[in-house]
Amino acid sequence: MRRIGLAVVLTLALLAPLAVEGQQASKVARIGVLMPGAPATAGHFAAAFDQGLREHGYLQGRNILVERRFAEAKVERMSEIAAELVRMKVDVIVTSTDPSIAAVRQQTQTIPIVMANSTDPVATGFVTSLARPGGNVTGLSSISPELSVKRLELLKEAVPGLSRVGIVWNPDVRGGVLEYKETESAARTLRLQLQSVEVTRADDFNRAFSALTTGRAGAVTVTSFFVGFRNRSEIASLAQKNRLPSVFGLREYVDAGGLMAYGPSYTDGWRRAATYVDKILKGAKPSELPVEQPTKFELVINLKTAKALGLTIPQTLLQRADQVIE
Repeated sequence: MRRIGLAVVLTLALLAPLAVEGQQASKVARIGVLMPGAPATAGHFAAAFDQGLREHGYLQGRNILVERRFAEAKVERMSEIAAELVRMKVDVIVTSTDPSIAAVRQQTQTIPIVMANSTDPVATGFVTSLARPGGNVTGLSSISPELSVKRLELLKEAVPGLSRVGIVWNPDVRGGVLEYKETESAARTLRLQLQSVEVTRADDFNRAFSALTTGRAGAVTVTSFFVGFRNRSEIASLAQKNRLPSVFGLREYVDAGGLMAYGPSYTDGWRRAATYVDKILKGAKPSELPVEQPTKFELVINLKTAKALGLTIPQTLLQRADQVIE
């Protein structure tokens, strides 16, 4: 009997750590993801974020649960999703674009918010500073406004004798306003006339490009905003139809038929967002996690579009491109 009792005690002693380990393993972190676009146009961003999670050892349904919602580029839907995720009491909320970040921030000051991409989080008021965000928001900045001068320089180099450039932008997007002001300043520096055309809805694009043609713009740049991104194929098509060389901040526009893009990779931004999620789940505070700025910028050129426009891209420009679509 004494031996049996000892065996039982030893067995329980051995099983106790396993039971604790099993309890710890059963703790599944819940991550809320607000995708501002639609599955068809933003699916690759979702895949990049999932890849980033896997790189940090997180597997859906095993040690993490991703609650992903798509806003279909509708501002009111962003607010609804943000409120839903907060009610679910997720551990972290990940999103991108200024309207989506603002929508989530209005719903919670306590749940950590990770920005996969933002224009200028300090100027938009999302964080106090890049080094010490100071609140519940951190993540990545695309610093789009600072790249405006570079994009205009690329247009000048690609289009001989360029003197007038159109800019299509959304005044309702805070980051877009910053980008417009930077482009306006860059145009003065480069001695280019800037024609401003405001767009707030998808129905506005035909009117916008008609105005650019009437105003005799020689090329066009489009700021980053989710309605534009969702309708990038239409924008690229209208630019070609109206014989306007175009430059964008995202390579996805060039994949859709735009002429050039220069800027950071938003896909990589979504993948990098998983790094912030991992740190927060391990106890780091968003207020103390510095906002990351991109260090690599892609120049992508679509030669098929150049040919359709009757434009010969200088060899010096092609040699600097990270990718040339032929």
